Amino acid sequence: MKRIIASPAAPAAVGPYSQAVENNGTLYISGQLPIDGATGAMPDGIEAQTRQSLTNIGHILREAGYDFRDIAKTTVLLQHIADFAAMNKVYAEFFTADMPARVCFEVAALPKGALVEIDAVAAK
Repeated sequence: MKRIIASPAAPAAVGPYSQAVENNGTLYISGQLPIDGATGAMPDGIEAQTRQSLTNIGHILREAGYDFRDIAKTTVLLQHIADFAAMNKVYAEFFTADMPARVCFEVAALPKGALVEIDAVAAK
């Protein structure tokens, strides 16, 4: 059964989509921009932006009754692939064991001028 997930702590969707959808024990989290849900502000720099995107994912996970250990796969979109090492350093703070599968690549541009956007798929 499909269930729409929306955390008030994460930023609202910037288009016609849901923050996340749970279907049959799998949670699909839409790409999270590094926007603070409380202030609407975007921090400066790839490390702070990575931390904010992953924090937003954490808010959504908790709203749905999941946590980071349930994440099976992520996709990381970077404005500049040269930011890979700095992003990876922060990413490793959130994923410390049994790492999810991941895809990471550079894109031409991200919404709102973000340096990073991260989505996730979690399963129970």
